[in-house]
Amino acid sequence: MVKLNFDVLRAAAVTTDPFPHFLAQGALSQADVAAAIKDFPRLDMAGLFLPEAARYGPAFAALLDIMRGPELRATVAEKLQVDLADRPTMVTVRACAQAKDGRIHADSKFKLATVLLYLNEPWEADGGRLRLLRSPTDLEDYVGEVPPHGGTLVCFKVTPNSWHGHKPFVGPRRYVMLNYCQDESVRNGEEARHRMSGRLKKAKRLFGVGKVGAASHG
Repeated sequence: MVKLNFDVLRAAAVTTDPFPHFLAQGALSQADVAAAIKDFPRLDMAGLFLPEAARYGPAFAALLDIMRGPELRATVAEKLQVDLADRPTMVTVRACAQAKDGRIHADSKFKLATVLLYLNEPWEADGGRLRLLRSPTDLEDYVGEVPPHGGTLVCFKVTPNSWHGHKPFVGPRRYVMLNYCQDESVRNGEEARHRMSGRLKKAKRLFGVGKVGAASHG
């Protein structure tokens, strides 16, 4: 059974510069990473999707249950000092990156906290490494860089200055994103938007539009 290593999460140091965040390497064992990759939704398109957008296997389903569960909620709330009681969650997945991904942004203000759990083989590419930034304009002004190795979890409080991004990468770049949201109505609207966007991307995919090819390491 896939499980998060909550001892690793609880031991992770919280940094407040330039916004509250923590990094936990080894949040999943390598065996669990392999199982989750095997059962990850079969998507060869860029963009965020709801997990329901494609079939996935039991190991990935178990991981989703854990990420939506009370122990992770309590851990994130305690570490980031944010009240997450009864806050609705939204889970999305990304399977691939395209060249335009990684542009600097701060998450939407309807989100209270963001959790990213990476599910990739050991990462060697220069691109695709998440940078936590001091600036909305300078990708080189970063306080931390996170290679998206499988089992790495990064979590941050969503603030107006929670800037992040990464250098371009094209190819498979898998992660699960969990958001704790302000309220259910906004969350439902966002899920509806992702649902419609996913259907549109799938329709374009039938005509060969939007497929992401093999990884680019240049």
